Amino acid sequence: MRPSPCHLMLVPPDEAALITDALWVRLRQEADEAYEREPKLATLFFDSILNQPSFEAAVFHRVAVRLKNDVISLPLIVQAFGKAAADDGCIVEAAKADIAAVLDRDPACNRLIEPFLYFKGFHAIQAHRLAHWLWKNGERDFALYLQSRSSEVFQTDIHPAAKFGHGIFLDHATGLVVGETAEVGDDVSMLHHVTLGGSGKQTGDRHPKIRKGVLIGAGAAILGNIVVGEHARVASGSVVLHAVPPHATVAGVPAKVVRIVESDEPSRSMDQTLSDLAYRAFDYTI
Repeated sequence: MRPSPCHLMLVPPDEAALITDALWVRLRQEADEAYEREPKLATLFFDSILNQPSFEAAVFHRVAVRLKNDVISLPLIVQAFGKAAADDGCIVEAAKADIAAVLDRDPACNRLIEPFLYFKGFHAIQAHRLAHWLWKNGERDFALYLQSRSSEVFQTDIHPAAKFGHGIFLDHATGLVVGETAEVGDDVSMLHHVTLGGSGKQTGDRHPKIRKGVLIGAGAAILGNIVVGEHARVASGSVVLHAVPPHATVAGVPAKVVRIVESDEPSRSMDQTLSDLAYRAFDYTI
């Protein structure tokens, strides 16, 4: 299953509006409470949230604040976000799903305001969504510049052409590399130093396809045009060179299937522990 075209199509308009309103109300309430506790950060809370007219405007502003420099100004990035969102409502829907995913899956996160203001994984995926829209709409130099700038600021290197679904959780995000023809489905969780790369100098479709609900552990490399099936789990430090069945756990160098459990939802449980049998798969011989 490829990344969802848009969850907006699956949710009635009135229900979508209620979800947005509840999220925005909670975020503003958390900003008010944070201001009361730490008034010295008033500028951060007011500029980022309390003085913004909507959730999407606040997201676009916050990401733009982190990306702006002497070449691309804050208003230029905000304007590009607005143009992209007006053309593709999935961008806003995806941002809501992404921030909900962080709150659901990260045990260190107790408030929406935390990923919204501080977590570079959330910011990096929103920056990529803009870069992807620019890439698709012929503004490829702008897209590539945003990729370069995002790499500098967030330490993630995601090609603008790569496709991402909704509910993406980039835990820590540092060192993430995603190639041009990679596809990442809905509800995927990835930790730091993950590579979705090619296996050589091939051209064309040459990068991994990560299906819904997959968990990819820290330092894992998935190489080549291979499919990682729904709800699979890739153990930290593994090198995956062949397709992974749905619901399988793979581990080792090269990675091997060490377990298949149909009931697993690894991207939500974030359970990265392995049995002794699994660790024996790490023989480090290609």
